[in-house]
Amino acid sequence: MNRKLFGTDGIRGTANTEPMTAETALKVGMAAAAHFTRGDHRHRVVIGKDTRLSGYMIEPALTAGFVSMGMDVILVGPMPTPAVAMLTRSLRADLGVMISASHNPFGDNGIKLFGPDGFKLSDAAEMEIEERIDNHLEHDLAHPRRLGRARRLDDAQGRYSEHVKRTFPKGQTLDGLKIVVDCANGAAYKVAPEVLWELGAEVIPVGVNPDGFNINLECGSTHTDTMREAVVAHGADIGIALDGDADRVLISDEKGELVDGDQLMAVVAGHWSGIGRLKGGGIVATVMSNLGLENYLTSLDLNLVRTQVGDRYVVEHMRQHGFNIGGEQSGHIVLGDYGSTGDGLVAALQVLAVAIDAEGPVSEACRPFEPLPQLLRNVSFKGGQPLDDETVKKSIAAGEKKLIGSGRLLIRKSGTEPLIRVMAEGEDEALIGAVVGDIVHAVEQAAG
Repeated sequence: MNRKLFGTDGIRGTANTEPMTAETALKVGMAAAAHFTRGDHRHRVVIGKDTRLSGYMIEPALTAGFVSMGMDVILVGPMPTPAVAMLTRSLRADLGVMISASHNPFGDNGIKLFGPDGFKLSDAAEMEIEERIDNHLEHDLAHPRRLGRARRLDDAQGRYSEHVKRTFPKGQTLDGLKIVVDCANGAAYKVAPEVLWELGAEVIPVGVNPDGFNINLECGSTHTDTMREAVVAHGADIGIALDGDADRVLISDEKGELVDGDQLMAVVAGHWSGIGRLKGGGIVATVMSNLGLENYLTSLDLNLVRTQVGDRYVVEHMRQHGFNIGGEQSGHIVLGDYGSTGDGLVAALQVLAVAIDAEGPVSEACRPFEPLPQLLRNVSFKGGQPLDDETVKKSIAAGEKKLIGSGRLLIRKSGTEPLIRVMAEGEDEALIGAVVGDIVHAVEQAAG
């Protein structure tokens, strides 16, 4: 059975259009409650959201679904995704829910589910929830005396803030550092500047005025020009760009040059390896990570294990094989010592700790390797299976043949958007440009 609702990162789509309607959210709440109800104790769920206007529609619908099944709801309001995962564990909740479409524009929204351990659900669990939606949920409705209650947790931000600050090395501060932090007008718009300031930094906040429509709009980790320009304009030491739900981070050095997730993982892994903290003998990344990262880790006698794209697959491998660093080139970095999912703010603090120890500029401390030329292009499609087209298949085969021995090619469908992603990397920049261009043209023709 194929999943109809869940993609690589929960359920996602255009707000007020299936599957992101109030009706479907209600059913998801009911089905998830039924799946996680075990025993006679009062069950509870933590619900957080980002700053999208549609959150006002999805949040009460989910709440109604959970309450109708006898589950108590704890509402934490706009909070980062990692905060919801942390609070789910801290409050001994039976599950957690984050309402967010991450780095997507305001018109989209999504539903991410976490188990009681704070980890995202397995494919099997998501499949079971989908099956419950289709199988007469009314039979599991609570008796009027057993209906759930909903309440707001007023100190949610303070709890998460203290958790984040405890991840920063004892004895270190951010005193004397000028930091630009771009919160993407998203979920971390309050907590991120506050944490950095309380640790001692001079903070220049950007993207901290959400209005329901401007999340990720020309700001945040998917539009880093805003952050990079602010770093140069203010003479800052570093820039931090989060995405809409703050589970991703990208960094700018003092020159306004971007530092991606591959470099950030390398920075932390190299440091942790040197002090005996790294577990698993390397790190876990995805097929998108640059070959330069793999070569750098090899030089340190460390391994790079690759998974399919999606942080949940990275985390699954980390848990199964004992790694404590993993992530994606996009900046979704998971530090298993501190959390169960990507946390942009925690990752940024670990990088800052390394930079402070290095006693040099970020441009020197945060670029441990030279990446190989890599090109990624996205092709939109409205329907069908353009990758099954014979012309596309021939174009891909020709590209693979050209890159044998000098690079690699990766073509995949996005799990969150109607896009075909075409990526190539290798030693010859002109060659990878030609290969990607040929495949993109073929996909565009097939997609109509």
